[in-house]
Amino acid sequence: MAFSVSVIIPVINETFSLTKTMETVASENEADVKEYLIVICNKTIPKSLETIKELQLKYGDKMVILEQKLPFLGGAIRDAFDACKGTHTIMMSSDLETDPAMAKELIRLSKESPDKIITTTRWVKGGGFTGYNPVKLVLNWIFQKMFSILYHTNLTDMTFGYRIFPTALVQSIRWEEVRHPFLLETVLKPLKLGVKVVEIPIKWEARLEGESQNPFFRNFVYFRIGFKVLFYSKKKILL
Repeated sequence: MAFSVSVIIPVINETFSLTKTMETVASENEADVKEYLIVICNKTIPKSLETIKELQLKYGDKMVILEQKLPFLGGAIRDAFDACKGTHTIMMSSDLETDPAMAKELIRLSKESPDKIITTTRWVKGGGFTGYNPVKLVLNWIFQKMFSILYHTNLTDMTFGYRIFPTALVQSIRWEEVRHPFLLETVLKPLKLGVKVVEIPIKWEARLEGESQNPFFRNFVYFRIGFKVLFYSKKKILL
């Protein structure tokens, strides 16, 4: 099967950020993208729905609107995983915190290593943070170091959800989380299966519109899935 990409973009309260994301990814990767899966829910605001309708006029059948059934961010991506038809799947956001210009590099590297996960990291040279909560930044660094040791990996940013996967892989795994810790789960379970993961640097900037759906204290829930998966067998992970 020829290489093709399904791009998952959940939408809650984004308008111009969504438009910029779509325009950038489409203009630079038109030949490789099979579909854009725009995931909406009952919290998606009217202005965002209007923006989606406008974009649909431009991108036509390539833009698929998916109303999520599972709740929250993780649920949105899990529903989209099941619907993906490309050989590979990009998971990103619609708020520009996942720089859409990086999709081109993710796709290029995925073509070179189609069996690997290509992911982004803010913690190496060439990456970085702008507008990130200082306390959260320190806790994030500690968390990354702790779980890189526990999982015997050199990965530096396992919680940032901007990645490209082989679609067959994400459709073969038994997923559990429905909130933001799902982003961590999407790298830990493949690691336990022996899948190779490659990191590339990315610069992160705080969103310019809308509000985050991940309150500060909810970040501590990441530990739950992190410790659970550590003791899973491959049989426990696969469907």
